[in-house]
Amino acid sequence: MHFDVAIIGGTGVGSRLTALGGIPVHIPTQYGPVRGRHLVYQGVNLLILSRHSAGHKVPPHKVNYTGMAAALQQVGVKYCLASAAVGSLRTDWRPGTLVACSDFFDFSGRFCTMFDSTVVHTDFTFPFSVKIRDLLMVTGKINGLTVEPGGIYLCSNGPRYETPNEIRYYQSIGAELVGMTAASEAIVMREAGIEYGCLAVVTNLATGITGEKLSHQEVEEEMNRSGEKAAKILLGTALILK
Repeated sequence: MHFDVAIIGGTGVGSRLTALGGIPVHIPTQYGPVRGRHLVYQGVNLLILSRHSAGHKVPPHKVNYTGMAAALQQVGVKYCLASAAVGSLRTDWRPGTLVACSDFFDFSGRFCTMFDSTVVHTDFTFPFSVKIRDLLMVTGKINGLTVEPGGIYLCSNGPRYETPNEIRYYQSIGAELVGMTAASEAIVMREAGIEYGCLAVVTNLATGITGEKLSHQEVEEEMNRSGEKAAKILLGTALILK
């Protein structure tokens, strides 16, 4: 079984991609089984993974990141695209803003690596694939959508949201987006030799910026509005990469 491109759908996107149909697949790895769908989309063999599983049951700190990377490596995937619902640390990036991630801070504290028993040091000069980042912006433009470049993503462990003081600190060191998944994926995908790009969808301004409380319902509501746009960009980018 061979796939051209993999797409990891996060909140509000994974369910949309799964709804396109395809055949269920089960890929055993040394880190546990990985389940997804084989979708032939305009002649391209796509492996669709739902990051949090059906029904959004798996919290961010329990996602099998190494398993996903190993599975993609085993089936010959060269490119992996992902969506991520994020909070914005910039007041000009309001809910609905689409951003192609360019760098990250990993504050998750997770031990997330493909090299647990060997000494391998991996270069992260370009933390997210430059090729994919550029194509996300191009595909957005083709579809009449703006994808902002250069988003610096800070990965927290979750599942709780951040405190106002944490957000102020993250702003002070240059973070622009905050989420709970993308840095972990970027690390293991790079270690597996897979080019990885992430399309972030701003669902809210981060804690303390507006003074309002945050809720996952707020995130889901924005993704209901923006998820279709994100899915369209991811699928369009996959066609170009093929």
